Amino acid sequence: MSKTIHQWKQISLVEEEVMLPTNRPITHTTIIHPGAAVILPINQQGEIVVLRQFRPSIRKWLLELPAGTLEHPETPLECAQRELGEEAGYLAKQWIELGQVTPLAGFCDEIQHLFVAKDLSVTQDFQCDDDEVIEVFSLPIQALEQKIIDGEITDTKTIACLSKAKLCGYLD
Repeated sequence: MSKTIHQWKQISLVEEEVMLPTNRPITHTTIIHPGAAVILPINQQGEIVVLRQFRPSIRKWLLELPAGTLEHPETPLECAQRELGEEAGYLAKQWIELGQVTPLAGFCDEIQHLFVAKDLSVTQDFQCDDDEVIEVFSLPIQALEQKIIDGEITDTKTIACLSKAKLCGYLD
């Protein structure tokens, strides 16, 4: 049996009975999330397009990659393409899928789909949501890595996507 405790946009807070692998039943509360796409855009100069975005939940500015929640019935790639245009103002001719990560598996079922976007061009689609305050700029990969080391970049999806792209050989 499951019970929706709260609903906001496409996200629900659900309480349900779950059977553990040990055959012990528990009541577990989960945030049900439609999934998201995270984009590592590489411009013609080989720099990474990043966002400085105000996050009301933590009342701080974060340095992060463009990303967004899937809207029904779009695919993760369609979401990535839409979000790159809306948040960063770019189109990409080349898309590389990097797989997925599960950022909050202890209490949320969200899956984040990771992409590298190349061969960028400026678009007129740049239009943030009402609750978004975003500044767009680009940095060399070494500067981004140093910001992770220095603790200036703490966003997990950004660190995961950057790491996966580097490990897969898409970054120098």
